[in-house]
This record gives sequence, C-alpha cells and structure tokens, in this order.
Amino acid sequence: MTDTLLDDDLRLEPTSGADGLVAWAVVVDGERRGTLALRDDGGRTWSVRWNTGTSPESLHLATRALRLALDHAFAELGAVRVEARVPVDRTDDVRAASIGGLRREGIVRGAGDLPDRVLVSRLVDDPPPTSRDGFIALLNAGLPTKRVISQGLLRDEDGRVLLCRLTYKREWDLPGGVVEVGEAPSIGLVRELQEELGITVSVHGLLTVNWLPAWRGWDDACVFVFDLGTLDAAATETMTLQPTEIAGVEWCDEATWRAQATGATVELLGEVLGDGVPSYREAPLQPE
Repeated sequence: MTDTLLDDDLRLEPTSGADGLVAWAVVVDGERRGTLALRDDGGRTWSVRWNTGTSPESLHLATRALRLALDHAFAELGAVRVEARVPVDRTDDVRAASIGGLRREGIVRGAGDLPDRVLVSRLVDDPPPTSRDGFIALLNAGLPTKRVISQGLLRDEDGRVLLCRLTYKREWDLPGGVVEVGEAPSIGLVRELQEELGITVSVHGLLTVNWLPAWRGWDDACVFVFDLGTLDAAATETMTLQPTEIAGVEWCDEATWRAQATGATVELLGEVLGDGVPSYREAPLQPE
C-alpha cells in the first residue's frame, strides 16, 4: 500500500492505481484539491503528472506536492530519475516544476495538434533544490539564454574588408561564428577562424556589440565585432576553408561589400568604416 505523504496541512492520500502507477489525491485541510501520480517507465526512471487546478494557490500547492512525491520516488521507489513533460502553455505548472526541484532540459516538440512540452527532470544525486547549489542549477537550466556570435574586421594593405561566401545563405558576411558555452567571445573568434579559414589571428580590441533581431528563421543574437588588424592580401590563397560552411573568401572594397554583404553587415560596416561606431548598437530589422 502506498504511503500517505504529509507536509503540515498538505496530505497526499493514496488512491487506487494500476501496476507501475503510484497515485495520490492532493488534500489540504480535508479538502481534495487535485491529483498527482508517479508512473514507472522502466530502467529506474519514473514520470510524474499532477493537476492542482488554476486557483491563485495552485502554484504553491503543486510545488509542495511535487517535493513530497519526488522525495518518495527516490527514497522509497528506487528511482534514479523522475521527469515530467508539461505543455508549454501551462506556465504555472512549468514554474511549479522548477521550484519543486525539476530541472529544465528542453522542449519536446508535438506533431499535428499535439502541444509542445517542456521536458523537466530531477536525478537522485542532484543537490537539494533548497540548497545553494541546487537553486543555482535550477536557475541556470530555466533562465533565458542569448545567442552570442563573434565576428572580426580583417583588412588588407589596401583597406579592403575580408568577407566570407557562405554555404547556408546567399549574402556574404564577416568571418566568425557562434561562441560556445563557457567560451569568451574573443577566444571563440580566434577558434572559429582557425577552424573555418585555417588562420591564426590576434584580437586588437572590441569595435562594437551589435544586436541582431530575428531574421529568416534565425533567433536574435548579440554580435561582438572585433578589430583583427591587417593581413597580406595574398594570405587568402593559402587559407584552408571549411567546406561545409565556407564557399570562398573575398577582399571587398566598399562598392563590393555594399552589393554583396548582408543588410546588417552593410549597415555595420558603414558606421565602423565611417566616422565611428557606438560601443553598442541595434541593427534594424532586415527584409526577408
């Protein structure tokens, strides 16, 4: 028989269930306020589902009930992982899952009429959510992230700008790429140019941070634009290009980069190579 779980005035009272299912009624001061169930998914992984309504108190109620159920799953049921898949529009339940100790892992996409769901989980050896380490881990998993890109302004002895012809978009762009998690933007730029062009560059300083709005299906991003100094024009003849991303490189005068580069890059270069550029700028929305 499943135990009754207690937290002050909150009781999880066992209800009937099938094999591999542990279910409770969520009861407060003798009043049934919802349900919660754990299902054995095999391999010592359990899934949890709950319904505590939509009242102003439901978030706090769901959080308390989840903590009781999670502790029970690990201490009594032998679970090593408990997970839930919460429809993205159930924002209170997503918050309750996080506060209750389930760490956000990503989005499980739904086909057809099925909703997208937020995948959250807790492992048996995760730090307690009420501890400092546990609290930080939950925040890191659930807080928004911003895509960061590093690009470099590299010129030849005639002042022409190096642009890359890319395999995945028709316009040309400055060399660079996406910064990896935990990587400094300047170091990411050096790495990207080593990987994509086969050259080692020195970063001379930051020119500007350029925010790019969402465009052609790409999410918005912050672009760190660095000065890379000058390079002999002949260096492009010996570059080793990464074929999956770089179709070619070109030294471009103003007429060429205005004709060939992305709209955001044209607008950026117009300021950088003109009378000066602010330390932070926001690129205008570009036509599709």
